[in-house]
Amino acid sequence: MEKTCYGDFEEKYREYYETAEIAILPVPYDGTSTWLKGADKGPQAILEASPNMEFYDIETDSEVYTHGIATLEPVTEDASPEAMAEEVERRVDAILADKKFPVLLGGEHSVSIGAFKAIAKHYDTFSILQLDAHSDMRDEYEGSPYNHACVMARGKEITESIAQVGIRSTASEEKHNIEPGRIFYAHEIKETGNSTWMYEVSQKLHDNVYITIDLDVLDPAYMPSTGTPEPDGLTYREILNFLKLINARHNIIGLDVVELCPNEVNKAPDFLAAKLIYQILSIRFKS
Repeated sequence: MEKTCYGDFEEKYREYYETAEIAILPVPYDGTSTWLKGADKGPQAILEASPNMEFYDIETDSEVYTHGIATLEPVTEDASPEAMAEEVERRVDAILADKKFPVLLGGEHSVSIGAFKAIAKHYDTFSILQLDAHSDMRDEYEGSPYNHACVMARGKEITESIAQVGIRSTASEEKHNIEPGRIFYAHEIKETGNSTWMYEVSQKLHDNVYITIDLDVLDPAYMPSTGTPEPDGLTYREILNFLKLINARHNIIGLDVVELCPNEVNKAPDFLAAKLIYQILSIRFKS
């Protein structure tokens, strides 16, 4: 089966890893999800939707694909969440060693743990910025500390500098891991009615920032195709405006977009995920 690449760019911009500045790493893993299954189909759905975008970005007046966006072979390790995370760590470590910007396509959220560990090998100080409906701060869940419900508890072990944005679901057993000054609940964001919360998040972050986006941070009106579509989420525009500010004030060092659970009869969420990645890259690489 022929490999699907992110974007239908000219061959010189999508096929040559050596000259590309951006590396797309699909991680089709769905081993720990607990309700709606199908996140393992997410990376392929994003890749298949991506050629349907226009590659000129209006807001940045740029064509980020000219920086080179190479799509790598997917991570196929699925013996256990721990083994998958170890393989993701190895692959992202190699991307960073080659001075590329890593973009992971999940898969469910446990795929991010390996990326966090790889980032820590290359940056002495960095922050993890989580956009998510769920706090994901359980110590373990269903017998594994590498469950998707534990991803930020593992992240906090790697760097204490985290910020959690858009949260609207948590469990009482997570509360001991949550720092009140580093969590920004969706209802509080909406009640402010302005952008002050964005600056408050920024103040919690180091210069270097790794961004992990669980697509359920979006309201289900925009993103119904997730494993747990929590109501009252953020809008696409709120997320883009926020990440513009983060990019202006920080150095974004990597990105993952996870938890797309594709629906065969509604391709719009697949396209949204592909477009969100492209617009974030356009913001990040605008000269």
